[in-house]
Amino acid sequence: MIVVQPETVIKWHRKGSKLYWTFKSKKIRPGRPSIDKRVQKLIKKMITANPLWGAPILHGELIKLGIEISERTVSNMIKRYKIKKPPSQTWRTFLKNHTHNTYAVYFFHCTNC
Repeated sequence: MIVVQPETVIKWHRKGSKLYWTFKSKKIRPGRPSIDKRVQKLIKKMITANPLWGAPILHGELIKLGIEISERTVSNMIKRYKIKKPPSQTWRTFLKNHTHNTYAVYFFHCTNC
């Protein structure tokens, strides 16, 4: 048995209470764990370098690199970075760009010849 002052007991109680509530109020993030920053940078770089690739292609490339990530996560990252596909050219522009390679052939079909 130890004889102590009442103030010492109160100090011990306050210290224990403080430790308890510090532990109890730790921020525990529910849900999936966050993605590594290096992986996020890699995905962002891939998105900017290949704006025509969608989430399935990017997801496949990441799997080939050995990075386990959900395709939905990649899709959300595409939305987050707001990188959209460039607009495709119109038919008029396509024909203008390819007139030198375009040939027109008409086959005349005669049934009573």
